[in-house]
Amino acid sequence: MNYFGSMESTSFFVHPSAIIDEGAQIGKGTRIWHFCHLMPTCRVGENCILGQNVYLDSNVIIGNGVKIQNNVSVYNGVIIEDDVFLGPSMVFTNVINPRSFIERKTEFKKTVIQKGATIGANATILCGIEIGNYALIGAGTIVTKSVPPYALITGNPGKRTGWVSKAGIKLNFETANTAKCPETSELYILEKNVVKLLS
Repeated sequence: MNYFGSMESTSFFVHPSAIIDEGAQIGKGTRIWHFCHLMPTCRVGENCILGQNVYLDSNVIIGNGVKIQNNVSVYNGVIIEDDVFLGPSMVFTNVINPRSFIERKTEFKKTVIQKGATIGANATILCGIEIGNYALIGAGTIVTKSVPPYALITGNPGKRTGWVSKAGIKLNFETANTAKCPETSELYILEKNVVKLLS
C-alpha cells in the first residue's frame, strides 16, 4: 500500500469541518467529509471515501479504495486492506476486557480486515481477529472469531451462512464443489471448508 500527500497537498479533498492532525498521511484522490477526525500517524491510502463523522485513531492503516460510511471509528490496532467497505455505524474494538479505571493501552489486539471484504451496517467486530478476503459480514452481525475468505457471516454470534463471490453474490455449492458467480461467471472451488477463485 502506498501513501502520498501532506496537509499542504491538493491531491485529496478534506471538508473544512474535518480535523486532520499533523502527521496523518492521506493518499491522492481520497475524499474526507464532514466532522471527520484523523489522528497523528494514521495512514489513509489513495481513492478512499471517509463519510461523515469518521474517526481514525493513531497508527491505523487504511488501504487504497476503501469506503468508510458515516459514524465509524477505527481504533489503534486495526488494519484495513484495499477495497474494503465499512458500513454505517459498524463498530471495532481493540481491548478484550476494558475497564475505565485500568490502563490497557499496551494490550491492544491487532484486527485485520483483508482485501475486498464488506462489513455491514451496525455490525460489531471483536478485536484480535481477521476477516478474510472478500468476506461479507451482514448488517448487525456480532463477529467473535476469524472469518475465512468469501464467507457470508450473519447473526449474533456471527455464523457462516453461505459463501459469496468477489462481486458479493451468493455462491451455490449444494450439488458440487464448484460454483459460478451468476454476475461475473468467475468459477470458485470449495475444498475442506475453504473457497478459492479458479478463474
